[in-house]
Amino acid sequence: MRKLLTYITILLIATGCGKSGGGDTPPQPPPVPGVSALLFPAKDELCNQGTVVSATQSKVVFKWGSASNADSYSISIKNLLTGASVSQSATQTQLEVTLDRNTPYSWNVVSLSSKNTDAKTLSDTWKFYNSGPGVVSYAPFPAEAVSPAVGASVATSTEHTYNVVWKASDVDNDILNYDLYFGDSTTPPLVAAKIKDSFYNKLPVKQATTFYWKVVTRDSNGNTSESGVFQFKVL
Repeated sequence: MRKLLTYITILLIATGCGKSGGGDTPPQPPPVPGVSALLFPAKDELCNQGTVVSATQSKVVFKWGSASNADSYSISIKNLLTGASVSQSATQTQLEVTLDRNTPYSWNVVSLSSKNTDAKTLSDTWKFYNSGPGVVSYAPFPAEAVSPAVGASVATSTEHTYNVVWKASDVDNDILNYDLYFGDSTTPPLVAAKIKDSFYNKLPVKQATTFYWKVVTRDSNGNTSESGVFQFKVL
């Protein structure tokens, strides 16, 4: 009898411990939206599809792939000549937007979810050229900084020099050369003209100084484009 009472006591204790240490499974966090795949306008290409509104504007339909766990999107479009950007919301995977003709643009899409409002997933960024009347040769897209990244803080070499790298593209694929401006002024001077490569090595720098640089891209037809002014700090 004593053994039976001992067994029952142990069983009750074990059952009680099981209840106190258990509880409901914590809820899983809502899923993060996936990345949208951009479809149209195509990357680094001439866009000549759309509805002409006037001599200076046309309507272009942007298209992208559906992203997992997303129920809305924010599309951002940047005029690469003026630097002005606009953002519009969409619940479908396409949106018609009125743009200036004969103008280069970049665009990307952010995937959003009403179940996880803190999560925002950015797509790649593509550039394209919205075609215009009477144009047979298009200016290159403005160059983009690759290294150092815009706003980066970097350490100088023992030689107190630094290398810069950029990338550029052109719908006509006829980039000829580049002009590089570099210095510690917000309006940097020209340091090298008609560079064939998209990099330049051993620019003189000094510590605890912010440097500014920009690139002018030139094609074989004499068309040019000017990047924005990039900056980085040498520690």
